[in-house]
Amino acid sequence: MKLKGLAAATSILALTLSLGACGGGEEKSTLQKAIDDGKITIGFAGEAPYSFEEGGELQGASVSLAKAVFKELGVEDVEGVNTEFGSLIPGLNADRFDAISAGMSILPDRCEQASFGDPEFMYTTALMTKEGKQDGMKNLEDVKKKGVKLATMTGAIESDYAKDLGIKTQQVGTPQDGMDAVTTGRADVFALTAISLNWMAKNNADAGVEVSDSFVQEIDGVPQVGAGATVFRTDDKELRDEWNKGLEKIVSDEKSYLDAVGDYGFTKEERPDGSITTDQLCKGELPTADS
Repeated sequence: MKLKGLAAATSILALTLSLGACGGGEEKSTLQKAIDDGKITIGFAGEAPYSFEEGGELQGASVSLAKAVFKELGVEDVEGVNTEFGSLIPGLNADRFDAISAGMSILPDRCEQASFGDPEFMYTTALMTKEGKQDGMKNLEDVKKKGVKLATMTGAIESDYAKDLGIKTQQVGTPQDGMDAVTTGRADVFALTAISLNWMAKNNADAGVEVSDSFVQEIDGVPQVGAGATVFRTDDKELRDEWNKGLEKIVSDEKSYLDAVGDYGFTKEERPDGSITTDQLCKGELPTADS
């Protein structure tokens, strides 16, 4: 009787485990859940032309790429959660959204907190001032020499450049806040990616601002080559890897790339050429000035 009872108990346990597996006892991956639901949620920071809302519609170069790649992965609907730039990675890790689509620069400290996809945009920096007030400033070292008031966006790479150069900055939450700081005189200069500043100046013709030529900032003699990418939680390796496969099909073809992002002011100059990888940027292995 004891043996029969043990055998019966063993059979019930095996059946229970089998039913649990068949009944979806295992938690779905983020990718599989997105495919099953037909939608995925991205965090964005309202920074045109990367990702922003206009007329209630989510758009921008990062969003356009996201829609194209996720469609390739079988996910038709991309929904957005507007979040201040500096809160994007904390929001991702708190499961407020499934990925970050905001053209975020790939930096070593960020790579410790989240997982970056392959490069989508190559970056340069520019300076916004009032019209006629560029005063020969061509980079952040010039800003430091002039001793003028500098605004940078919280969490943006330009804030790190300024810190490394010993420049005190006024932190702003959004690109619009930065432009407002310049137009109202609270700041003399606003530093951000050249694409963003040129987009703002073009779409705010009456603001009375101008934008410098783009530049690659040097820190201790090392050009700060920058690239932006979509960001995932560190445990969403499957989603990141499949994303990279879909992204490669677009980035590897100039026409496909410009079809996705050209309407937002991006050119072939912003298209990654494979010369620098996410792994290199995460390790801080930037090329030196003479390499």
